[in-house]
Amino acid sequence: MAAEQGGHRQGSRKQRQPRARAALQPVARRREYPGTLVGMPELPEVTALAAFLAEHATGQPIVAVTVASLNVLTTYDPPASALVGRVITGAGRYGKFLDIVTGPVAPANGGSPRSAQEDDLHLVIHLARAGWLRWSDSLSAVPPKMGGPIALRVRLSNGGFDITEAGTKKSVAAAIVRDPKSVPGVARLGPDALTLDLESLSTVLKRQNGRLKNTITDQTVIAGIGNAYSDEILHTAKLSPFATAGKLSSDELDRLWTAMTAVLGAAIDRSVGAEAARLKGEKRTGLRVHARTGLPCPVCGDVIAEVSFADRSFQYCPTCQTGGRLLADRRRSRLVK
Repeated sequence: MAAEQGGHRQGSRKQRQPRARAALQPVARRREYPGTLVGMPELPEVTALAAFLAEHATGQPIVAVTVASLNVLTTYDPPASALVGRVITGAGRYGKFLDIVTGPVAPANGGSPRSAQEDDLHLVIHLARAGWLRWSDSLSAVPPKMGGPIALRVRLSNGGFDITEAGTKKSVAAAIVRDPKSVPGVARLGPDALTLDLESLSTVLKRQNGRLKNTITDQTVIAGIGNAYSDEILHTAKLSPFATAGKLSSDELDRLWTAMTAVLGAAIDRSVGAEAARLKGEKRTGLRVHARTGLPCPVCGDVIAEVSFADRSFQYCPTCQTGGRLLADRRRSRLVK
C-alpha cells in the first residue's frame, strides 16, 4: 500500500485597537466569495477520503470502470479496463493526490492473494479545485452520461464511487499506473507537510525567496497545503502572507511549524471517520479566517480582510498578522495608505 509523501511590501493604515474578542460565527452565517474555494480538497480531506476507502472498499473486487469525461484519464497504458476484476487492497495519499491501490484476485486454489507489490495497479486521482469523491452503497449499473458532472465511475461488488467535478472547467485528473511516482505531479512533490519537523521546515524555507503564502502552497516545496489551510496556518502563527519565506526568524519558524502541525492535525481529527459526503462541511467548521471576508476575527475581533487575484483570493486578519496594515490587492492601483 502506498505511503504518504512528500507551494514584501505591505500597505499601511493607522494602527487600530483590537476590538473585543468575537465568537466564531455559525456556519450558516458565513459568506463565501468567488475564488475562495472552501471545498477544494487539501491534505486533511484527501487523508480522510483515503481512510474512508480503506475502510469501505478494501477487499472488494472492481466490477466496472466507466470513463465519462474525455480529459479525466492522463494515461492510456494500462487502460481503465485493466482495473476490472482486480481487488482494492488499500488507499493512501501523496500530497493532495488520492492513491487507490488494487491487486490481483486471490487464486481459486487458496494460494497467496498477492504475489508482490509489482502486481499492484494504482488509480491515482487529483481532485483539483472542484472535484470530489461521491460514495454510494448501491451504485447504479447504468453508466453515467458523457459530459455530465461525473468524470469517472468505479463500481464494486458492493457499492462504489463516482469522481465528480462541478463547473465547466474540467481539471480533475486520474492516472492508472504501476508506480504512483511515475505520475508527473506526484514526482514533483516536495516533502509532505506532515513529515516535516522544525529543522526540516527551516531547511526547506531557507532556499525560498518568495512570499510565505505562495511558498507553503507550492506543492514542489511542501506537499499537501492549499489555499484554505495556508490561510488558517498563517493566521494561527500570526504571520503575514506577504512575509519573505527565507527570512523568517527562529521564533517565526517555530510559530509556523507549530501552527502547521496543529491546524492540519486538528483538521484530520475532525475529518477522518466522517462519511465522504460530510467532509466539506467538516472543513468549513474549522475555518477561522478563510472565506470569512468582512466577518470578525475570532481572536481579536478585527474585520477579516481579503487579497483578490484573477481566479482566487485569500483572507487574513490585519491585527493578528500584519500589524494593522492592509496588504496590496489587485483591486487597488496602489497600496492603501
